[in-house]
Amino acid sequence: MPRKANPALMKPLNVSEELEAVIGKGPLPRGQVMKKLWEYIKKNNLQNPQKKRNIVADDKLLVVFGGKKEVDMFEMAKLVSAHLTN
Repeated sequence: MPRKANPALMKPLNVSEELEAVIGKGPLPRGQVMKKLWEYIKKNNLQNPQKKRNIVADDKLLVVFGGKKEVDMFEMAKLVSAHLTN
């Protein structure tokens, strides 16, 4: 039996100006936000080479991450949520 998508993850959310500078115009579902964020991270080689779970912020991500220079994947998801609204 195929899994059904969680409707909460499919709901388009408004994106803050800071996050729009990284992923582009919203509104977007949370899953698409994270997908585009990872595309940006990989394109700009922002993963810590020793700890692939950690993201090293560039100037744009520094604003999204609340001034933190490096965050892990789980903390990143929490910090990005603050930039999404209904």
